[in-house]
Amino acid sequence: MLFLLLSIALSVLLLLNFRLFPRYGINTFQAIVFNYPVCFLTGLVLMPADQSFTLNLSETWTWLALGLGVGFILTFLLSGASTQRMGITATSLANNLSLVIPVCFSLFVFNAAGEEGNGFDRLNYLGLVLAVVAVGLSTYKKVPDAPADAEGHSTASIQRGRPGTAVLLPVAVFLFYGATNTMINYMNLRYIPSADKTIQVTLTMVVGAIIAGLLMLAVRLVQGSETIQLRSLLGAVTLGIPNFLSFYTLLLALSAYKGNGAFVYPLYNIGVILLAALMAAFFFKEPLTVANKIGLAVAVLAIGLISWQELLT
Repeated sequence: MLFLLLSIALSVLLLLNFRLFPRYGINTFQAIVFNYPVCFLTGLVLMPADQSFTLNLSETWTWLALGLGVGFILTFLLSGASTQRMGITATSLANNLSLVIPVCFSLFVFNAAGEEGNGFDRLNYLGLVLAVVAVGLSTYKKVPDAPADAEGHSTASIQRGRPGTAVLLPVAVFLFYGATNTMINYMNLRYIPSADKTIQVTLTMVVGAIIAGLLMLAVRLVQGSETIQLRSLLGAVTLGIPNFLSFYTLLLALSAYKGNGAFVYPLYNIGVILLAALMAAFFFKEPLTVANKIGLAVAVLAIGLISWQELLT
């Protein structure tokens, strides 16, 4: 449980970084690209003395990990596009509701929750359903009414335009987040049999993200749409260290619970939502709607139902 709590806290620290970047004029895209080399260096520092990092391209898991790292970057880009075209609410819902994909794979494909008598009972399944409800309510934000024109007609159609294929962006975010989390769970079950291999696999994923991120940055530099900002390097440090540690502790949490993503991911997602809501209210004075407050209460109930066996031991 300690690793899961650490992963939740570190993930919220990432959100706080993103919230503060505009205030200090930090280029978010560059900070994200450069944060992956910082992640890599952080992993090297944490690697046990008797281990060394090697990129063995003859291993199947190496290519899977590199591809997953590329998936991290692509998911970020999709999230940005979806936020700009379809709004924060739709994107946030797509992101958090994606937990149902790794949960379903964990339960019905990987069968992780059914090993050694740790199968889910009715209360656990009810908790999963409530977790999805809690995520939806906790992230719901009412869209303000569009102003009227001189004749009293709504200008919503003028402001928003026809969404067209943009409506597929939240769907893509949902699928990519779900797919990457499912692959993380699969690799944990298949290729990380012991905790001492976690950093090796994690660093390989980071290498994939570094390659993809630097290529994207290079293209933008050549196109003239991007110029390097030194302050973004500072943002990369404050982002990269908790980024690696949050992912590393999540993998350790999965290992501690024998790859049971059906248990870990719901607790992780709603834990992040709960703590992020508290931090946002305390530091940024962000108001919570009635639906948000109900969602947070449902989240607490969902946590209890999903983890009641663990809490009683």
